[in-house]
Amino acid sequence: MAEHLHKVDHGYLRYTNCWEDADILVEALDVHEGHRVLSIGSAGDNSFSLLLNAPQLVLAVDINPVQLHLIELKKAAITVLDREACLAFLGFRASSERMATYERLRSIQPAESQRFWAARTPQIGAGIITQGKFERYFSLFRKWLLPLVHGKERRMALIAPKSGSEQEHFYLHEWDSWRWRALFRLFFSRTVMGRLGRDPAFLRQVKLNVGDFILGRASDHLRSTACQQNEFLEFIWTGTFERNLPHYMRVGNYERIRTHIDRLRTFEGMTEAAFREYGSFDRFNLSNIFEYMPTDVFTTVARDLVHRANADARLAYWNLMVPRQLSSVEERLAYDEALSAKLSKRDKGFFYRGFHLDRLKH
Repeated sequence: MAEHLHKVDHGYLRYTNCWEDADILVEALDVHEGHRVLSIGSAGDNSFSLLLNAPQLVLAVDINPVQLHLIELKKAAITVLDREACLAFLGFRASSERMATYERLRSIQPAESQRFWAARTPQIGAGIITQGKFERYFSLFRKWLLPLVHGKERRMALIAPKSGSEQEHFYLHEWDSWRWRALFRLFFSRTVMGRLGRDPAFLRQVKLNVGDFILGRASDHLRSTACQQNEFLEFIWTGTFERNLPHYMRVGNYERIRTHIDRLRTFEGMTEAAFREYGSFDRFNLSNIFEYMPTDVFTTVARDLVHRANADARLAYWNLMVPRQLSSVEERLAYDEALSAKLSKRDKGFFYRGFHLDRLKH
């Protein structure tokens, strides 16, 4: 099943934050004590969030070992540090003490992760959540494209608190210029995104105009008041999570997650290999992995997932630019259309086409 990923480079930090909305994921999967959860690793954030209600296991699975080293680093930080210290160490807050803090964390990481980070201490010192390829891509957008469109005062005014009518008026009459549209389409084109943001192999199944699609999604979001309290947009706009933190780092959530942090494990490989070692699961966070798969591979993976799903299992995933729906190829699944639509409307990952929840039929 991995043939479509052979040309993907797995030798660097692709993401250092999860770019999918953990709030809607947690609500959709409704994880409880005793559940076994399979979660696509990525940057780890959403896997941590799924620890909130004390499941038996959250298995963070990824084919990229570098992403798993990142998860182990964050796991060590959550294990040892209180929330304020963790915010400073990871890069949510300014700090000059990150390397001293890392010395406290090094010994509780797996040996391979220790070796990996020993060669990359500058990334830790800079605040690891800013160091992914995707995060650097947004840094280029913030530093070079946005200033060509509008000055800093107007850029911050766009996401400042205001009423719905004021937000829409500001976007349409103060922001949405021909220069914004042209530069945005160029920066988020297939060519530029493939070179600077995502691996080109991840766009192979995409049949639409990438720049136009993302501009449409961004325009809808920036016209609404939802953009004012969106942690993803705040990071894109400012390079920080000053006002809005990811789910796992919020007061209350962090402390509960920390209590159960030993229940998170990492696994390098494809999902079928994880099933052979860990058996079946009750909940599945599948990110947007189907985006990269040819239709025949998608069908095979869907059947394998259902085969390893326990009774009353729930499977959550996102569509970005390639439409995929598990229940359309696996008759043992039922699509929860109402909840999927409700959560898609609230999704702070505004660039996604939609959020999907399928349930195993009784």
